[in-house]
Amino acid sequence: MAEAEREADAALDRAEAILESDAPPTDPARMSEVTALGERVIDQLKTVFDPEIPVNIYELGLVYKIDIEDDNRILIDMTLTSPHCPVAETLPGEVEHKVNAVEGVAGCQVNIVWEPPWNPSMMTEEAQLELGMIY
Repeated sequence: MAEAEREADAALDRAEAILESDAPPTDPARMSEVTALGERVIDQLKTVFDPEIPVNIYELGLVYKIDIEDDNRILIDMTLTSPHCPVAETLPGEVEHKVNAVEGVAGCQVNIVWEPPWNPSMMTEEAQLELGMIY
């Protein structure tokens, strides 16, 4: 079994355990806080651009997952357009720096992942229109 499959299975097991637990429902005030923080993080991600493509990384579909921990640490799984991307060394650091600047963020960790491989169909419709690539 591939590492990505094991991680996905473990995540599903954790999610099922949470759903089956007798844990109290999530506090509505916390949910509101997390939603607002998530929106601010996404707005900040939209200011980060791949220098070879005039579209931000969020609209390009390079951001696969944004998790907000209980202490407001942000965990981001993202990919690059190619493993040989010239900004592979600098882009994750730029993302961390910009997300750390968002009000309310207690820290940020960016993980570069390669599964699933990025392809142009992952772009938002707006990005596809801007680049003339409709899928």
